[in-house]
Amino acid sequence: MCSQLSAQEHFNAKGSEPSPFTTELQQQLRLSLPFEDRRDFEESQRGFIAAPDSKQILGASGNIVWDMSRYDFLLDGSDYNSIHPSLQRQATLNMNFGLYEVVPDFIYQVRGFDLSNMTLVKGNSGWIIFDVMLTTETAAAALALANEHLGDLPVRAVVYSHSHADHYAGILGVVDEAMVENGSVEIIAPAGFMQEAISESVYAGNAMGRRAGLQYGSVIPSSPFGQVDSAIGKGLALGSRSLVAPTLLITEEFEEHIIDGVSIVFQNTPGTEAPAEMNAWFPQQKVFWAAENITATVHNIYTLRGALVRDALQWSKQINQALYRYGLTAEVMVSSHNWPRWGNARIQQVMRAQRDAYANLNNQVLNLANQGITINEIHNEYKVPNSLQQQWSVRQYHGSEFHNSRAVLNRYLGYWDGNPATLAPLSPEDSAPLFVEMMGGAQVIIERATELANRGEYRLAMEILNKLIYAEPGNQTGKDLLATVFEQLGYQYESASMRNVFLSSAQELRNGAAPGRRRPTSASQARAMTTSQWWDAVGTRVDSSLADGMDYIINLITPDTEQNFVIEMSGATLSNIEGFLAEDADLTITMERSDLEAIIMGTASLLSQLEAGIGSSQGDTDVLRQLDSVLIEFDPGFEVLPGTVPVN
Repeated sequence: MCSQLSAQEHFNAKGSEPSPFTTELQQQLRLSLPFEDRRDFEESQRGFIAAPDSKQILGASGNIVWDMSRYDFLLDGSDYNSIHPSLQRQATLNMNFGLYEVVPDFIYQVRGFDLSNMTLVKGNSGWIIFDVMLTTETAAAALALANEHLGDLPVRAVVYSHSHADHYAGILGVVDEAMVENGSVEIIAPAGFMQEAISESVYAGNAMGRRAGLQYGSVIPSSPFGQVDSAIGKGLALGSRSLVAPTLLITEEFEEHIIDGVSIVFQNTPGTEAPAEMNAWFPQQKVFWAAENITATVHNIYTLRGALVRDALQWSKQINQALYRYGLTAEVMVSSHNWPRWGNARIQQVMRAQRDAYANLNNQVLNLANQGITINEIHNEYKVPNSLQQQWSVRQYHGSEFHNSRAVLNRYLGYWDGNPATLAPLSPEDSAPLFVEMMGGAQVIIERATELANRGEYRLAMEILNKLIYAEPGNQTGKDLLATVFEQLGYQYESASMRNVFLSSAQELRNGAAPGRRRPTSASQARAMTTSQWWDAVGTRVDSSLADGMDYIINLITPDTEQNFVIEMSGATLSNIEGFLAEDADLTITMERSDLEAIIMGTASLLSQLEAGIGSSQGDTDVLRQLDSVLIEFDPGFEVLPGTVPVN
């Protein structure tokens, strides 16, 4: 959409230009930040080999999976007052697109094909691929580009650096499952990979997908007024996703392997950027692979799409381990996002800055918390030291000092601030009408908010307008004014995550939320998920108000995997356990695990499979009808802000 617009045109007819206050802020930032330091630009372009003819990657049906051309406005040399100058710099650096040589005749990267990079290590007989992007289409295109320019080599191994989908979900674009099953390709991952990959993407997957659309700006066009970057890459590709289970898990803290003739030392780093993650060291070449633990930004301690809060102190300590084990002699540092670093002095500088950024965040938040600063105040009190602010590698592009500081405090002390009034508060829609009444009604609030916005006091205007739209979700004047306030704040934020959330929310307030797109479970994901994980996911779909009073027990036997399960509906809750069979089960089902895959994918049910003669049962199959009757189909486009989704 935005590629057909002038870069100066707003994509929304109600959209606003940067205010004088926003413009002045951006101009001050251009004078205060170290823009004379151009090393990142030199490093990001180093080793360029080739780019494909088209900036688009297409799916099998001709659909656009990826389009780098939508960001071409970043290359026109303009300084946009609608973009924080530091973020515009990062967004321009992330315009890397194509194949790059990192270490001659050994390590190459394909960048700009997806949110993450594909790193290719040349072994004795083929490729060892570190991370395979988010979609099969982008991964296949990346490998094809490498083979076109470097020679067609077979894939011998794939390394999943960690349990986030943008590092494993493109796997079927570079290998097929038969290659893994017959042992011609090894898949290597850190301990706990499958549990974390499934739990993150399945259990809270619907809510996480909705929120990810806000964090990554998927619901707004790319433009100077919209989505410009995602800090660690441009954005999320829209293709098909897959998952093939690892064949080798790295379980020790430090573990060395010879893979296709290449010596690699893996460093497990649990509790950092992902619960299951690992770095790697190439001792002969003095190359350090930092996975996503060290990139060109401060990362998320709490990621806005939703995830478990990360441990900033542990993250810092793992970087310190890597620094003293490998960084003191490393000559090249390469990561799964952004661009590599060369030269030992440069590598040590970046590693120390990242180590210090996470440790300072942890320590200073606790310093303030121990003085009584609460979770509702900490983001206004914590300040990044100026010595770190002057280093580009630890600017706040993905995480921010605002939501990261709250995350650290939440990790140690939880969400409660110690005030009983906030322990079990009313829901916003229940308390807001009284606030609006006490403030004198909607018109008074709108007039006051307009005055505040006209003075550049956007956060104060936001406070009272937020009350208004919860009290009156249909008040479009109030929603439009709040959208304008959100927009100015979005323009001002350095963090791409925060910018995208504010600008996406402005779009939804003005136009309503777009219908959500349900992402089905793929066949490979269904095969990779354990049966117990699937039942756990089914348990999250049970509506307890409908299931209350139901009591039944189901035995499930899967002969091909020699597994037994007991599934109980009790206390309006579905539970499961592996390794047991109940003597008093209401129903016993015997079905091959492979025949469960269609059910996991959502194309069949247990009852329909049995009725089709797939598997066998003994007992009362009516309990399956009871189960189906209490399962909720989640809406991927559920309402976040009031009045943005039509009431059915």
